[in-house]
Amino acid sequence: MNISVTGIGITKFGELWGVSPRSMAHEACEAALVDAGLDPSDIDCLIIANMLSGMLGAQEHLGAFFSEELDFFHIPSYKVEGACASGGLAVHTAINSLLGGEYTRVMVLGIEKMTDHKPELVSSALMGAGTNEERLSGLTFPGAYAILAKAHMERYKTTEEQLASVAVKNHYHASLNPKAQFHSLLTVEKVMHSACVADPLRLLDCSPISDGAAAVILQNTENGKRKTEVQIIASQVATDTLGVAQRKSLTTLKATEVAAQKAYRQAHILPKDIQVAEVHDCFTIAEILAMEDLGFFEKGKAAPALVRGETTLGSKQLVVNTSGGLKGCGHPVGATGVKQIVEITQQLRGSAGKRQVNGARIGLTHNVGGSGGTCVVHILKGI
Repeated sequence: MNISVTGIGITKFGELWGVSPRSMAHEACEAALVDAGLDPSDIDCLIIANMLSGMLGAQEHLGAFFSEELDFFHIPSYKVEGACASGGLAVHTAINSLLGGEYTRVMVLGIEKMTDHKPELVSSALMGAGTNEERLSGLTFPGAYAILAKAHMERYKTTEEQLASVAVKNHYHASLNPKAQFHSLLTVEKVMHSACVADPLRLLDCSPISDGAAAVILQNTENGKRKTEVQIIASQVATDTLGVAQRKSLTTLKATEVAAQKAYRQAHILPKDIQVAEVHDCFTIAEILAMEDLGFFEKGKAAPALVRGETTLGSKQLVVNTSGGLKGCGHPVGATGVKQIVEITQQLRGSAGKRQVNGARIGLTHNVGGSGGTCVVHILKGI
């Protein structure tokens, strides 16, 4: 597999009250075109990653909507949805279409506009990624991940202080990212003293409601076409049960394990070869689970390693969520998986500024839908 990332673009993430989805799409896609040195006429297909446009925006026909808005007339254009993994799935879909020879260049746009709506409406819409039983019982995703956190704490003695350390690290990284929603630094004490949302998760353990867009242009370069400095060398998807109650383990997201193992085999590398990773930290426990399920640490060892700074900027082994992650950068759900590709591309290009991981050559993205029902893992390499 030899897929080049030829262009990237991203808006600021946050509460963008005065910015429309149209404006966000223009900003991200036009930046990607400029980065690639291309015109709209050079794009063969537009794939949009989005979860909530129907439930919150009363518009499901995003393919025609954005192809018209962006002047991508008459080309194939359609929406891919997989809850919070929509961005990763859209990138995976683009890669497969390129490998199949259908297109030469594909634009992937991840976009979500969430903050224009009441929090209770957004929370209800997000639970569209859960089971009917979970919704009828009143469970929300903070509650679902709180169950996973309790199980991990019971089995591996994980502490609330260790959970809080995830938020502290990711806010530090976000403070170095001009596109991030939050630039304020946190302390463990501030996280632990924030309001309890679903025990043991507190407000500052949770990713925010956000607006934002990100875009990437992908191209198949196997047939002697110009290679760029960043290649996607693995793209894998796995699924699990929709709800947490049906799973064999509450301390492992099996979809992450399976997708990661397949991706490592496809890329012919091991977890220890990854130098920088963007993982799906929708809640602080989610990052700890991810670091273990991706094979970076043995079970029960990720949280202590994180507290020791082993995944913070400056680490010589592995740096996790240089963008600030979902927690610090923000989580416009359809855009997140595409933003991860943008961030790792910047890292492998050496253009990440103050948050640059020195010498980064291999990076990974990990995008999860729901409470682990879908997982997409990509591995990227600088050349």
